[in-house]
Amino acid sequence: MSDVSSTKSPSDVLAGYAIDKNSAATPKKKTNDLGQDAFLQLMITQMKNQDPLAPQSNSEFVAQLAQFSSVQGLEKLNTSFNGFSSSFQSNQALQASSLVGRSVSVEGANSILSPDGIISGTITVPASTSEVKMNVYDSKGVLAAQIPIGSAEKGDMNFRFDGESMELNGKLLDWSAKTPLTPGAYRFEVLSTQDGKSQQLATSLSANVNSVTVGADGKLVLNLAGYGAMDISKVKQFN
Repeated sequence: MSDVSSTKSPSDVLAGYAIDKNSAATPKKKTNDLGQDAFLQLMITQMKNQDPLAPQSNSEFVAQLAQFSSVQGLEKLNTSFNGFSSSFQSNQALQASSLVGRSVSVEGANSILSPDGIISGTITVPASTSEVKMNVYDSKGVLAAQIPIGSAEKGDMNFRFDGESMELNGKLLDWSAKTPLTPGAYRFEVLSTQDGKSQQLATSLSANVNSVTVGADGKLVLNLAGYGAMDISKVKQFN
């Protein structure tokens, strides 16, 4: 009968993976992870050196095989996930490049009227009202235009403004500016009358995308004309 005490222990097997400090070969980077090759060799060594009088049971062997399969599965999953993450970030960068030069709508009151351009936007009406009007101020805060809209039902109203006329929900308003507004930055103020009191309504206005930054976490940050850096999650609509 062979001497069981003279056989190698599992710790001796793992020690074989350590780097000899006196070796002339290029040292390998040590890791605390137990790879599938080391796991398999450890299991085989354990089986070879088991006590003949008390051999490993079938259930224990099956359990170790299951653990080995789990290690393989986790390594494959990690490799697949890294590949997916890299592909996702590449796709994000490709999408980001297509946004430059486009117009998006964000919640706010500021927008820029470009030459031969149009400012589009949405007015949110929380409740039916008998009177809605829009005030347009230039970059110096001077009232440049006052547009009577009239009554409105609860919901969103979409408009398009070119500095001289305005279209509301696809219909041209019976209004035109006495003097067409020149290209530049403008602030929009929409007021409604509720129970005899005036209140300001929320608006979303168009803004041009000057550039896009893709962060290390994969998030897109848009550099919008008139607003600066803004997370893409705050975009209400891509025009």
